[in-house]
Amino acid sequence: MQRTYAVTATPHTSSTTGQAESDARASRSPSQQALSQNQASGAIEVSSTRVQKESGSSGPEIPSKPAVRVLHVVDNLEVGGTETQMVQVALRLDPHSYYVAVAALRADGPLNGPLRNAGIRIIEFPKRHAMLSFQGIYQLIRMALFIRREKFDVVHAHDLWANLMAVPAARLAGVPVVLSSQRNLAHAPWYTPFRKNLIRRIHLLATLVIANSGAVKQILTRDFRIPSDHVHILHNGLDLARFGQPNSNRDRLHPKVDSNTKLVINVANMNSEVKGHATLIEAARKVCSADPQAMFALVGDGEERARLEEQVRRTGLEARFLFLGRRGDVPEILSCCDLFVLPSQAEGMPNALLEAMAAGLPVVATSVGGVPEVVQDGVDGLLIPPHSPDTLAEAILRLLRDPELAHRLALNGQNRVSLLCTLDRQIKKLEQIYNRSS
Repeated sequence: MQRTYAVTATPHTSSTTGQAESDARASRSPSQQALSQNQASGAIEVSSTRVQKESGSSGPEIPSKPAVRVLHVVDNLEVGGTETQMVQVALRLDPHSYYVAVAALRADGPLNGPLRNAGIRIIEFPKRHAMLSFQGIYQLIRMALFIRREKFDVVHAHDLWANLMAVPAARLAGVPVVLSSQRNLAHAPWYTPFRKNLIRRIHLLATLVIANSGAVKQILTRDFRIPSDHVHILHNGLDLARFGQPNSNRDRLHPKVDSNTKLVINVANMNSEVKGHATLIEAARKVCSADPQAMFALVGDGEERARLEEQVRRTGLEARFLFLGRRGDVPEILSCCDLFVLPSQAEGMPNALLEAMAAGLPVVATSVGGVPEVVQDGVDGLLIPPHSPDTLAEAILRLLRDPELAHRLALNGQNRVSLLCTLDRQIKKLEQIYNRSS
């Protein structure tokens, strides 16, 4: 039995999803509030986190034209850079010109809320086993049948697992515009030669591959042998109005944080070593020894958190570190801080870095992936090599000791992000691609 999920607009008060909620409009067109038309096949409606059988009512009809029908596909709706970017785009597209739906391999998660509030339909295609398993192929066929029945003009896959399922499904369904995405440098050991070849074939099936930086495009053309004209660079987009606000009350972060504290922040998930937290903690020993007012705040969570907390205890820095966990008020937290640090070993185009620059913070970042495309060393921030705690510590201390330099870099960085990485700019470029179907 095909299971189709639909969501209806309901009141939402959670602050967990602050990154995407601020973009949600108070009203949507009837096409964006459409309910599932699949009662005959036992469709299921999702409201909040409960699943119930739909009643006999078929709900408002979806206008077939002139709106371009766009299906966004993503692995999950947890808070992350890729997922937040997808939600922002889904919420910002003009509902009079686009009918938008979202397909997720796992539909639960905090970002379900902003979509639900906007009346955007969410359909789940659960992948509980390998993509090449019977269950994975079954879900791919389900998706293809759904796409064909709903007559989507555009299918936009936003991440690896979405690519693997949605691109072949869309091609089977005869969709005019099929977009795959590459948002990282394919650096993990998971990317074996066999898997790279499979991903290459998937990308070549798409109309275009969307890369979020020039560095990612270089990986695609060099390592995956994708023709250059088959890859389109589209930098991440930010809603700049949410950043650059006046300093918030930093007392609410922690009683130890006062007006004299020099607060250094990092925002990143703690799911792997690639984010460089261990390097930052090692660098903090030298920084805290040289500057007794320095303190570090880590925003994010994941399976590496316990190990990182133990590293902080071993170095005797418990009083100088704040583990703030996963937060929905990142713009407010950034406004309380003095300096942002990105110690990653690899990045495509890090949202956290762009947000810190938009918030007017001076930044120290590793020169990896797409980072040098937005940070010019000594102009918009300071660039350092990865895996170098001593160099990182020196760069942090340089900015903490030189407020004039820090202010100049922060202002230049804010201006650069406002030119390169606005959400409106991203939406306009996507609309040009989506409208190829009309």
